[in-house]
Parts: sequence; structure tokens; C-alpha cells
Amino acid sequence: MAPRARSAPFCAIAGPRPSARPRGWCRWRATGRAGLRWAPGDPLDRLPQVDAVAALWGVTPGPGRDLADNTRLALLAQEIGAATGARVVLQASSGAIYRPGPDPLREEDGPDPVSAYGAAKAEMEAALTGARGPRAVCLRIGNVAGADSLFAAMAQSGTVTLDRFTDGQGPRRSYLDPADLARILAALATADTQSLPQVLNTAAPVATPMADIARAAGRAVAWREAPEGAAACVALDTERLSRHCPLDHAAASPARLARHASALDSATEQTS
Repeated sequence: MAPRARSAPFCAIAGPRPSARPRGWCRWRATGRAGLRWAPGDPLDRLPQVDAVAALWGVTPGPGRDLADNTRLALLAQEIGAATGARVVLQASSGAIYRPGPDPLREEDGPDPVSAYGAAKAEMEAALTGARGPRAVCLRIGNVAGADSLFAAMAQSGTVTLDRFTDGQGPRRSYLDPADLARILAALATADTQSLPQVLNTAAPVATPMADIARAAGRAVAWREAPEGAAACVALDTERLSRHCPLDHAAASPARLARHASALDSATEQTS
């Protein structure tokens, strides 16, 4: 579906900031127009008309952070969608809502989180069921290259320590390159709204060994025995995603994902 006249294709909101009062910013991009910064508490009538809202904000675990803000931010994104005339709000959920297992995790499996963060995202999804505003689509996003614990470890050291499981292998995860995430958002923002599911696994089609990413980034890998309860594999089934934005196996290439480690290296050098 083409964007409506005088509306922007979509509005992306991001920039999680843990606090009692959720804060963030909304940036609007349209041809020939500058970005608009907006923070919760600002008037909604400042925002332009758009076809879709991509709510990429959220709160991750950390000292002083309230994970319940994930629900508050999601409901605020629905208000933004209504105020801007959006047809759909793409909500950032997480693959952490699943209980890891040996097989690819499907949307039909439903939430069964093993972490407080996963539980917070499951509560967010539940709150969006029947929420006012445009259609909400919860993106159960895998590990985003450059933004997960592996990349944080690589930014700190030339050697990364990974769990080794009883089969002699290390952890495997469903990753997503940020460029592929942008492609997915663009595809969903312009899709027929009625064709979009309520929840959608969002990742490359196959899981990637973390050790392969580390080595492709030029890091040495040290091993430790996996503790009880550690997950050897968290793989998201992406058959449903492939109907809207198919990704090939190259999306899971360790070399492609490892490119984002160099960006973290540069950022670390600039702040040191």
C-alpha cells in the first residue's frame, strides 16, 4: 500500500532512558524535511501524519531501571500512532519471551520467559492485546548485531569467554543485522495492515554460533563449562517473517554480523 498523500512513510521512536518517567525521542524522516525531535510529555499535535510508527524504544535490565516501563512505553506508542493517523505500530518485543529449546521457536509457542526482561516483554505484549490505537504488531526481535552481550564483551577485550556445552559446541543465537532490521521495518510499514500478524519473530533465518562471530571480528575465544540452565541455542522460526520480508542465509553470516564490532571499537577509542 502506498503512503497516503501528505504523510510520511513511517515515524521511528527510539532512545530508551530508564527513569520513573519514560523519556525518548521521535524522529520523523520525509523527503526534503528535517527530523523532528519529540520527548514524552511534549504535545502530540507537534507530530506529523504518518503511515506507520516503529516503536524501537524500551528498557533493558540494569541498576535503577524499571522493566515495567516497557509496557508504559508501548502504550504511549499506541497513543502516538493514533495522534499521527498511523495504520500500524511496530512494537519492539523480544525473543526473550520464549523458553529456549532445541527446536526453532515459533510465534504459536507463546510466551514462557525465563528472565525478568522476557517477563516484562510478555506483559507488554499482553497489555497491547485490545489496546486502543492502530493495529499493534509485536516484533519478537533476536540478538541485534552490535547491541547484545557478545558485542559488549568484544568491545571490552580481545578475548571473549563463552560457555561450552556437553556437545563440545558454544552458544548459537538468532541474530539480526541492523540494516536488515531497517529493511523489515520498511516492508512492514508499507504492507497491507490486515495481512500483518499480531506477533512476528524478527531475525535471520538460521542461528549463528557466537564463537564464529567473535573469530570473524578478530577476537580470541576462551571457553568455560556451561552452567546449569544456560541455553545452548535460541533460534527463532522466521517462516512467518519470510512472507513479508524474506532474508537469505547470508543474513546470518558471521563475517557480516562481525562488521559491527569495528564500529564499537571506534566508539571505545573515541571515549578512552
